[in-house]
Order: sequence, then C-alpha cells, then structure tokens
Amino acid sequence: MKSLLLAAAGGAIGAAGRYVVGVSAFRLFGPAFPWGTFIVNVTGCFAMGILIESLALKYSVSNEVRTFLATGILGGFTTFSAFALDFAVLLERKSAGISIIYLTSSVCLSVLALFAGLVVARAMFQ
Repeated sequence: MKSLLLAAAGGAIGAAGRYVVGVSAFRLFGPAFPWGTFIVNVTGCFAMGILIESLALKYSVSNEVRTFLATGILGGFTTFSAFALDFAVLLERKSAGISIIYLTSSVCLSVLALFAGLVVARAMFQ
C-alpha cells in the first residue's frame, strides 16, 4: 500500500509537470505540431535514463524511492519513458527480436486501439 501511495503522489507531480509543459509549448509554438507531447516524451526518456543508471551505478535507494521517482514522477510525466526503458532492458538482455516485436506492436496496436475507441464512442453517441 505504501508503494501505491508513493506512485500516486509522484504521478500527481509528474502529471502536473506534463500539463505545464503542454500548455507552455502550445502557447510558445502553436497547434501545428504536438510540441508539448514531443518535449515531454524526449525529456522524460532522457531523465529516465539518467535516473535508472544513476540509481544502478551510484546511489543505493529503496524500492519505494525508485517507485516514487521512476513509476510515479516520470511515469506521470510520460509513460513513454517507461515504454522506452522496457524496450532498452529487452535490448540489453540480448532479446532483439522480442524488443522489436514489443516496439512495433506497442506503437501500432496503441494507435489502432485509439482509432477503435473513436469508432466505438462515435457509434454510441451519434
């Protein structure tokens, strides 16, 4: 239960950060390109790389701290960072085939699922 609360608290911080970046990017760059999402995904993945490697090489922290920082804050900021970490772990485990399947199926199926959700909602409410 403690880890769940830490993940939730970190998630609130990360989601607030994502919101601020999204609104700021929209105001600065306009609506022509999804700059907010792009910035969040790239910076979140960079931060996840620094965090995970720093915790592995330099700092010995509890699972609760890892949960708060990685799952909570960075997961709330961008779930793309968790996706990128999972992909990197698969590659580093020498599971190239599985990592490519994970990458392509995650992206393709997620986009297809979004469109399926649009179709279902339109059928229900039109």
